[in-house]
Amino acid sequence: MDTADQARVVRQEPSTDFSRQNESTVRKVASPTRRSPLIVAVALFYILLWGSAFIATKVGVSYSPPLTFLAIRFLVAALLMALMACAWRVPWPRGWAAWGRLSLFGLLNCTLYLGCNYEALRSLSAGMGSIIAATNPLLLTLVAPFVLRERLTWWRVLGLLLGFGGVLFVMGARLNGNGQLDTVGGMLISFIGVIGLVAATLFYKRYPPREHAFVVNTVQLGAAGLALLIPALLFEHPEQFTLNAPLIESFLYLVLVISIGASLLWFWLLRRGEASVVSAYYFLTPIAGLALAALLLGEPFTLRDALGLVAVAAGIALINRPVRARD
Repeated sequence: MDTADQARVVRQEPSTDFSRQNESTVRKVASPTRRSPLIVAVALFYILLWGSAFIATKVGVSYSPPLTFLAIRFLVAALLMALMACAWRVPWPRGWAAWGRLSLFGLLNCTLYLGCNYEALRSLSAGMGSIIAATNPLLLTLVAPFVLRERLTWWRVLGLLLGFGGVLFVMGARLNGNGQLDTVGGMLISFIGVIGLVAATLFYKRYPPREHAFVVNTVQLGAAGLALLIPALLFEHPEQFTLNAPLIESFLYLVLVISIGASLLWFWLLRRGEASVVSAYYFLTPIAGLALAALLLGEPFTLRDALGLVAVAAGIALINRPVRARD
């Protein structure tokens, strides 16, 4: 997926494909203070969109070569967002260094992460893909003490054990009883993508952009789309396309609803100082992805999946738990 949603969670950042404003990247997890029901509803809807992108992606790569599909999606979304940025007179990056930094972020955040994701979903169920993507905050928490010198509390250690244990538990069940939908190769490719996403987040936190988040997202999508054209032209062929209604619908959904719509939703939260509330509900993302995959695609959902999902959600919730002095 994109991000659609979003630098990602180490503890305070939600995982999404969209870039964050500089000040939002250092904001703490939402405090337990009372929040407007509208804010909570928008945050939950944002999480639902993030989970739904796996469904649209799975449909799209069933009828199209994945890299070509993703490259066209990125380029169309970048073009539309560039037109909107010009209409709103949002300033563009200044100097080659700024353009290069944002492009490199796009290569990690979109080309590597989503390129692997799209390729993996050819031999991976949408539900399993959403669970593996949810390991992003777990991996970030694991490397943050060494790279960002963030504290690894006992709560986070417990969250890591629960989260990774839940993922392995679900993977074992899927490989034993669902080999046609989920393969080892698909899982490995998906994990490589998550590593790219972790690298993108660390890069974003080390070199936070000063540009408007809308422009950051436009540049990263454009750079990623151009980069993906090369392997798409070399390794994929037009005869692999099956132009039909599901392909068109999935493409329009990913471009308009995920790449643009979810981005505007994020900026709406950001302007109200409530973007960090998404982190408080991030643990619901794999639940939304697996539930939607079962509901819309008819993918199997067993008791073992449910138990593993609870462990993953609990692990992410513990990792997102605000750090207190006594921890």
